[in-house]
Amino acid sequence: MAQSDIEIARAARKKPIQEIGAALGIGADHLLPYGHDKAKVDQGFIDGLADRPDGKLVLVTAVTPTPAGEGKTTTTVGLGDGLNAIGKKAAICIREASLGPNFGMKGGAAGGGYAQVVPMEDMNLHFTGDFHAITSAHNLLSAMIDNLVYWGNEQDIDTRRVVWRRVLDMNDRALRQITTSLGGVANGFPRETGFDITVASEVMAILCLAKDLSDLQERLGAMIVAYRRDKSPVYARDIKADGAMTVLLKDAMQPNLVQTLENNPAFVHGGPFANIAHGCNSVIATKTALKLADYVVTEAGFGADLGAEKFMNIKCRKAGLSPACVVVVATVRAMKMNGGVAKADLGTENVAAVKEGCANLGRHIANVKGFGVPVVVGINHFAGDTEAEIAAVKDFVAGEGAEAILCKHWADGSKGMTEMATRVAEIADSGTADFRTLYPDDMGLFEKIESVAHKIYHAGAVVADGKVRAQLKEWEEQGYGNLPVCMAKTQYSFSTDPGQRGAPTGFDLPVREVRLSAGAGFVVAICGEIMTMPGLPRHPAAEAIRLNEAGEVEGLF
Repeated sequence: MAQSDIEIARAARKKPIQEIGAALGIGADHLLPYGHDKAKVDQGFIDGLADRPDGKLVLVTAVTPTPAGEGKTTTTVGLGDGLNAIGKKAAICIREASLGPNFGMKGGAAGGGYAQVVPMEDMNLHFTGDFHAITSAHNLLSAMIDNLVYWGNEQDIDTRRVVWRRVLDMNDRALRQITTSLGGVANGFPRETGFDITVASEVMAILCLAKDLSDLQERLGAMIVAYRRDKSPVYARDIKADGAMTVLLKDAMQPNLVQTLENNPAFVHGGPFANIAHGCNSVIATKTALKLADYVVTEAGFGADLGAEKFMNIKCRKAGLSPACVVVVATVRAMKMNGGVAKADLGTENVAAVKEGCANLGRHIANVKGFGVPVVVGINHFAGDTEAEIAAVKDFVAGEGAEAILCKHWADGSKGMTEMATRVAEIADSGTADFRTLYPDDMGLFEKIESVAHKIYHAGAVVADGKVRAQLKEWEEQGYGNLPVCMAKTQYSFSTDPGQRGAPTGFDLPVREVRLSAGAGFVVAICGEIMTMPGLPRHPAAEAIRLNEAGEVEGLF
């Protein structure tokens, strides 16, 4: 019987983290160990890397997610192992896992099979405490806002216009909209507010975009938390919270170093949601890896319409990064589902459905090519895939002017990724990438939203009421018009209807609300029914997570 992901991870022969660091040239005195198998990299060491040349950056993205599974993180890990196996010096950079999805419906987020990052249990639970630090820093600011109002409101905050909500790293729909300060005079002034999930926090986005602690504090201070009665903004620095928040985030700002099952280096740091925030690991981890390795493989959350678009338009724009190659992960199973096959029927060969579903893959290939970066498709192999179905995907991709390579890293580790690793290295070394963003800085905010809607989603009209449009114009007048936009949208479709698979066109894209993340440096457009605080499914994954008789974690897939 095949081992589960967690059984494979538990059997891993891990090296002491000092050995992993040494392979990258990081001395033991520059590592802050968390046990024997994970450590943070010292900021002083990172500062000393500035003059080194950068390696090649490879982005792994995917087709639109389906219940059939795509395996983007698994492919990221497998490609990093594959590059090292063919003699390249490579590192991977992925996000940390949120407790909300882990205990909700997704399960673990450290790869799978024989392409995993370990320690798997720690990565999917509390890890090095980064998310707790972000939650605490965010909620400290919340407490200080209400406290300032309680003690006389010297900033003249209009309590009807406090825009800073609280956060929690758990799916809890009951907290989406709440009333605080009930119970009498001693508890303050009652007002409506709510909770978002921690990975949607602007503090999370800032930590993942800041270059150092000084930049972190400056960005934290620039966050808009409320408005006065004259509608002038109140910043976190006006509340005098930015210094204390930086103190809470001091250790969280340092990247985490762990290893793959094959003892290759992995930086795991930050974790903004891709359907709500920008969906990429931290800039500081990516830039550190680029100074230490010749090839860095990173990922961006969900399908290329969300993660890759934000990686290009937000992360690369802000950090001066330029990808040399993009891998779009697809599966035969996902193509079948996009072609109309039910999950229960995926085991039956259906070449016609594969061909029908490939329209979704084609859209993603074209979108990524639009950024001027060469694309290769990785077909993440499942045991039930037939030769005819695999051939159908390869033929389709060839017709799109790209190449598809079968990848068997889940079952075989780096041995199943040799062909892909060799091809990715060739493409990255060829220098054929001519990276460009989708829209210029000086384009209007609503026009930027329309650019993503039309060029990436293939939507028809962008529907937004006068209040949304007026808010965007007001921000432009305040000097925020040069910011990129961050689209918060369902990950399950190019449209805002999660049930609309394939490659739909001409649909309306409703923009329900816009939020200014002035510290992070982008404007969030909330589209359709997307929630910034998810709920648990009818049967959450938490029901199956427990300790066994040996005291080991079970149920983290």
